Amino acid sequence: MAHVNMNLVFYSDTYHPIQAGSIDGTDTTPHDNAIYRALLASSTGLYDPTGDPKAEGDPYCTVFVGRLSRNTTEECLHKVMGRYGHIKRLRLVRDIVTGASRGYAFVEYETRKEMQRAYEAAHQITIDGNEILVDYNRQQLMQGWIPRRLGGGLGGRKESGQLRFGGRDRPFRAPLRPIPYEELQKLGIPLPPEGHYLSRFQV
Repeated sequence: MAHVNMNLVFYSDTYHPIQAGSIDGTDTTPHDNAIYRALLASSTGLYDPTGDPKAEGDPYCTVFVGRLSRNTTEECLHKVMGRYGHIKRLRLVRDIVTGASRGYAFVEYETRKEMQRAYEAAHQITIDGNEILVDYNRQQLMQGWIPRRLGGGLGGRKESGQLRFGGRDRPFRAPLRPIPYEELQKLGIPLPPEGHYLSRFQV
């Protein structure tokens, strides 16, 4: 395999639980127990991305906003995200028992152009002391998506021991070892895009 620059990365177009747990997208076995849960959810159809009654609106006009401070309110988020376009709908996700913010939200804009503007400009800005993550609405747009509560998701913190790769905050690193093509294909895991990697600064 030719030498690969460690600054080259790639992103997921579709979701596979084993691949999401791999730093370079080439693992063929789960490395934590949560991935087994995600695989079970995937194989049994336990998760239906269209079955969330609160997931309203046009996913192509919606951004996911994560890593919010638990103190950030709907009003504050609306004021900040409204800088990038006309907001049609904003949902700050809260705990169904306590009502406390769970630290993420979905913001739907009137147009795709406004959504794209927010995606490009709002990522990593600071709100209430937290550097936020802005990404596409993968819950509804990414084929095979499994949420964090079922062992999937993307991102995560190192201390959790359940990092997930392939997203905007933790893209896959270009493989530094031979790619196990046959094993990946047998498992239905998308192959790394050799020759078509991005720099870490591309989104």
